[in-house]
Amino acid sequence: MELIERVRSGNWEPDDNPEDREHKNALAARGYWQAYQQVRDSVEKVLQGKNAGTVADDAHRAWYREMFAPGVTAGILQPADLAGYRNAPVYIRRSMHVPPSCEAVRDAMPALFDLLREETEASVRVVLGHFIFVYIHPYMDGNGRMGRFLMNTMLASGGYPWTIVPVEKRDSYMAALEEASVNQNIVPFTKFMAHLVDDG
Repeated sequence: MELIERVRSGNWEPDDNPEDREHKNALAARGYWQAYQQVRDSVEKVLQGKNAGTVADDAHRAWYREMFAPGVTAGILQPADLAGYRNAPVYIRRSMHVPPSCEAVRDAMPALFDLLREETEASVRVVLGHFIFVYIHPYMDGNGRMGRFLMNTMLASGGYPWTIVPVEKRDSYMAALEEASVNQNIVPFTKFMAHLVDDG
């Protein structure tokens, strides 16, 4: 209640106030946990034999809503902020890649899920699903987390283990995505993903 009152009164300053930053991190952790529960349900459906592309298409909006639901509860975000894809340009910090316009997102996302539904090779679904999702960047925030949730749903479709990107490999991960996005060279990202799964 104290946090909600601070937000309501305009005293919420997570960039400057360490206590507010800690609250923001706690809300993000709670949202991640809630989204993870939704993703687990999706993975279970995939393991039961449902088409991974269809499952992800049906569920990804719920993953996103759950990821940011604690921010809505605290009054930091409005429920409308979680409705649909982005309606404005988005830029990726320290990247030369500029995601497609918000108008293009409306066509690109159905095309991505069609690809995931129709692709027969799980490893291709893993790499392209993750890469194309973050290339499109359909949301204003949380695209990397969503891309990794999608990646793990596709991994499950091939019988691969749940895989994380360790913090110490973040720079390599981002460099591989940058190479794929800016120079249209997906080989480093494919190799990075393969090593992650093998190491997991």
